[in-house]
Amino acid sequence: MRQIHVRPAAAATAAAALLTAALTGCSSGGSTPAKADAKVGGGGSGGGKAVTVTVTPRKAGEPVKVAASGGTLASVAVTDGHGGRLSGAVSHDRRTWTSDRNAAPGTTYTVKAATRAEGGAAGNAKSTFTTAAAGLVNKVDWRPGDDTTVGVAQPISLVFDRPVANKAAVEKQLKVTTSNHTEGSWGWMKDWSGNDRVDWRPKEYWRPGTRVTLDARLNGTDSGAGGGWFVRDYKLGFTVGARQVVKVDLDSKRLTLERDGKAVKTFPVSGGTPGADTGSWRGTEVLMAKEGTIRMNSETVGLGNAYDETVDYSMRLTWSGTYAHAAPWNAAYFGKANRSHGCIGMSDANAAWLYEHARVGDPFEVKGAETKGQVALNNGFGDWNVGWDEWRAKSALR
Repeated sequence: MRQIHVRPAAAATAAAALLTAALTGCSSGGSTPAKADAKVGGGGSGGGKAVTVTVTPRKAGEPVKVAASGGTLASVAVTDGHGGRLSGAVSHDRRTWTSDRNAAPGTTYTVKAATRAEGGAAGNAKSTFTTAAAGLVNKVDWRPGDDTTVGVAQPISLVFDRPVANKAAVEKQLKVTTSNHTEGSWGWMKDWSGNDRVDWRPKEYWRPGTRVTLDARLNGTDSGAGGGWFVRDYKLGFTVGARQVVKVDLDSKRLTLERDGKAVKTFPVSGGTPGADTGSWRGTEVLMAKEGTIRMNSETVGLGNAYDETVDYSMRLTWSGTYAHAAPWNAAYFGKANRSHGCIGMSDANAAWLYEHARVGDPFEVKGAETKGQVALNNGFGDWNVGWDEWRAKSALR
């Protein structure tokens, strides 16, 4: 805690001692002692009562608080060494000011306060302090990309490098804004990688044309035990494209792309051979990426040496290796039988057409009696495979 005494300008002798004083006080959380000086503004008559300004930078992860006794605060400015500014608000009685952001680790802040003594004299106070550097830093990988256009099922998804024990504190810093007040909620899970992950999905598929912004004001937020600090903010924006839904019926072995509720094209496919290892997942799978021509090796998904193929027009649907792709070697089964190792295969021509028209974020709604089970929430973007109430219950703030 730093105290800065401010007197009216006429009390020159007493004030002079304050101009170069290095103030002492308390600090916690490993932050370095604050260095401060005070400057006296003019105005008022001699003998005015002192204004004491107290700055309490307890530690990183807490708001900066400035308090005045013997007078009021006319204004407060808190800046860091990079030109950033902590905004805040003065209380109704103008005796306290509190930042609306937490102090970040490893940052030097300068606090400037303009005061007015009870006798009416104006003054100024200045203080600097430095918070301790972060021992551990947590970083974020996010989807979708910034300034992209996505399909109507695309969630906002954040995966963290390190554990997040303080889920509620982190979630409070994540603000989603939409152009049409879309209802949605965050939901926490373990990512397929094993890391902590939080997704924001709407109650229903996005409305086409919706503009979405995520403002993740995480700098200065503590992840909790073993997770470390966030030392930067993240911001991204994207737009929702046309309403496209890919419906895959593995009973009839046919795929239909619908746009705005109308079928654009239907063609035959072949899904996974019935069985625990080779069957296809059912449920809503969101197109994660269009990966083009890739090598698919069965050893990477635990199926031994069953296949090793170069595959064209590959569209990833799950982390576990489900794709929609060209499968000319399976042409005899298109529309007749499910004979793949779990992927949705189709002719070269149909795969090329779908690859051109499908968009990342489009939902693939897969059904069929020969499927092996419902895709998990964390296996790609399986967020849509639970009802709205169950999804909202996954928020740390419910």
